[in-house]
Amino acid sequence: MSDSQTTEQAPSQQGTQADLMSALFAQMVLQQSNLAMMLMGKAPHPESGQTMRDVEGAKLFIDQLEMLEVKTKGNLSKEESNLLKQSLMGLRMAFVDCVSSAPAPAESRAESGATPVGTASATEPAHAKATPGPSGGEEESRKKFTKKY
Repeated sequence: MSDSQTTEQAPSQQGTQADLMSALFAQMVLQQSNLAMMLMGKAPHPESGQTMRDVEGAKLFIDQLEMLEVKTKGNLSKEESNLLKQSLMGLRMAFVDCVSSAPAPAESRAESGATPVGTASATEPAHAKATPGPSGGEEESRKKFTKKY
């Protein structure tokens, strides 16, 4: 009689465990998506209410979700797979919009400590702006954004 009780409880515990894992997976996907949206300036920071723009940081979160999609292919439920695909599609569209739109105003970048592209910071010498041709480091930074979503 005790054997039948343990075999009856095992499937329900497995179902509960699977439901818990599915909920945690969904929470992680949504958390990564929200952080990427926040870094693209599409959502305000929850504590400060200010928007920020860090395209490289947002790209990192999108790349992490893409890695999850590849590594978990065939191991997700239909709902989990759809959530991941929909999140990635929305993030990719927002990323393209963010990259193609004009950069944020100079005041918001000054608050975040970022230097506007094409301008020298106060610590850089004035001749640094006038160097002709891209350097090897600049070419590397341009290569990071060649991926199209």
